Amino acid sequence: MDSYYLTDTGRVREHNEDSVTIIKNLNDEYLLAVADGMGGHKAGEVASSIVIEHLTKAFNEMEKLGDKASTVKWLRKQVEEINNEIFDYTSNHPESKGMGSTLVLAIYTKDYLLFGNIGDSSGFVFKDNELFKITKDHTLVNLLVKNGELTPEEAKNHPKKNILMRALGANNPIEIDIFDVEDEIEGIVLCSDGLTAMLNNTQIEKVLLQEGPLEEKVIKLIRKANIRGGTDNISIACLFPKEAE
Repeated sequence: MDSYYLTDTGRVREHNEDSVTIIKNLNDEYLLAVADGMGGHKAGEVASSIVIEHLTKAFNEMEKLGDKASTVKWLRKQVEEINNEIFDYTSNHPESKGMGSTLVLAIYTKDYLLFGNIGDSSGFVFKDNELFKITKDHTLVNLLVKNGELTPEEAKNHPKKNILMRALGANNPIEIDIFDVEDEIEGIVLCSDGLTAMLNNTQIEKVLLQEGPLEEKVIKLIRKANIRGGTDNISIACLFPKEAE
């Protein structure tokens, strides 16, 4: 089992508002999560920290997860609690009003693989030397594409492409989309939009297919995103149950 995660401020932002983690429990089950905070001047970094710290504590309190259905129920409960925690924080700290966070996560066990997301951070699987996006962005432009009002090409450079329709701390009640991946996969890749805005799938694949440790590949992806502009914080979490060949 090979895993690695890293976050970087990028070349434009003054603060890093992303948080990221990979956790393994006593039953060799994994939780990977990336949270991209928003709200400016440290509020975003508080929101994303609340997300990751809550998930870490909740996951570490269990020796093992249950079956798929009970894990889905557990995930929904954690998201509801995290959302309430962020709203409570903003109530007690008026200066942080408007803060929130995206969330993309994956749970990997010997029996199942689940992805979950809120917002526009992305979850991919690596299969047959290709990257396949599992999650769907909760953005205004994605909604317009879905409704036939924009083409995917128009959406890429749309001036409102970063407007979120769903985020932790912004919607109450909140709902997380959960995806059940039943195919055999070679790897899991989660990232904030600081990576996908700078590199396309083919460019990410090319790095992941190179020889060398996973750590070096993640570092190289962040370096390439920065070379191409680094306009946002960049966070990546990867888990490869077996090395891609």
